[in-house]
Amino acid sequence: MSILYVIYLFFLGYIAFTVLYITAFAIAGRIGRADDIQTVRLPNIFRKIAVLIPAYKEDAVIVESVLVNLKQSYPTDRFDLIVIADSLQPTTLAELATLPIKVLEVSFEVSTVTKAINEALNWLPEGRYDIALVSDADNHMAPDFLMRVNTAFEHGWQAVQGHRVAKNTNTSVAVLDAISEEINNHIFRKGSRALGLSSSIIGSGMAIDFKLMKAAMTDLHTIGGYDKELEKKIVLSGVKIGYLEQAFIYDEKVANRAVFEKQRTRWIAAQWQFLKFYSSVGISELLKGRIASAFKFIQAFVLPRVMLLGLLAVCTCVGLLSSDVLLWGLPLVSLITLCISLVISVPFYLWKRVTLRELLLIPALMLNFAKAIFNMRKAFKSFIHTPHQTPIPVDKIK
Repeated sequence: MSILYVIYLFFLGYIAFTVLYITAFAIAGRIGRADDIQTVRLPNIFRKIAVLIPAYKEDAVIVESVLVNLKQSYPTDRFDLIVIADSLQPTTLAELATLPIKVLEVSFEVSTVTKAINEALNWLPEGRYDIALVSDADNHMAPDFLMRVNTAFEHGWQAVQGHRVAKNTNTSVAVLDAISEEINNHIFRKGSRALGLSSSIIGSGMAIDFKLMKAAMTDLHTIGGYDKELEKKIVLSGVKIGYLEQAFIYDEKVANRAVFEKQRTRWIAAQWQFLKFYSSVGISELLKGRIASAFKFIQAFVLPRVMLLGLLAVCTCVGLLSSDVLLWGLPLVSLITLCISLVISVPFYLWKRVTLRELLLIPALMLNFAKAIFNMRKAFKSFIHTPHQTPIPVDKIK
């Protein structure tokens, strides 16, 4: 048995483990439930919420988003929208100045979301806010979003992730990006909670106890993926993160392959940096038997699904050239299992938008993903900004 054969089998085993991990959480997401709390009574306390909105060159969408997000059913004196204005045009700043919000103008040599949020957390008066909530410049919170967050905190939660969904499916890339988002929601948020683990957080739509947020945001290393580090710090502090499936926040999905590639470049670099800085911590947590926090690090080793699909397809084809059943049987079974797991993770309203055109686009996105891997060094040096388009009406969720 050659060393190359052993290495290749180890590689196939690693991929099979990744698929098994995804499958287990996908099934759990179907069987289990999220942490939404249904109540008809008014809360005892309306906690003061700071909605932090980092806006780097987001002139096209920020005013529209602010206008939508002001329409909350939550008492107006119990929440503030704080736009962290980085490199916005004077005309945009003038428009924002007419609205009942707070605007913090910032400027950095190298702009990142982490720097913007930390600047706002240090700028806001100590003790004024109970909850810090992050919303992207293009995000639209559902009218009851803050009310649902407050209800969760009333029942003991200190950190929750809302349900981020697409507000646009106007292109094939946007449809596939929306599907990817919902798969993440199902597996890494609802599935995690069904198994008693913390939900994963995304870059927006998460609400965290203000003091906890401020402490956890200090000394972050990654440039373009602060959410993974923030999640790690929260979990290590002993706080479990909940998932509110009925608390919707609408997010603009990427509309073309070029933006998709830039966004994935940033995400891959962030995941690589996370593994670089925190692998030893994850191993330590696992050896100490702290499964809840160790799983957060194991999750970082799960390969992205687009990459998995491509690798498994290639490995199956390569294996078929051999007479060794294991070399084609293992990747083929893994590929079929992965496809089933992804199918059960996608909500019905998105399946109705999938046509042959979207399916044929998947191989092209695999190539974009491969290019993103080779370009990730760019994201180590500076934040890769993915610009948003003009405001898009929110589609009704069915």
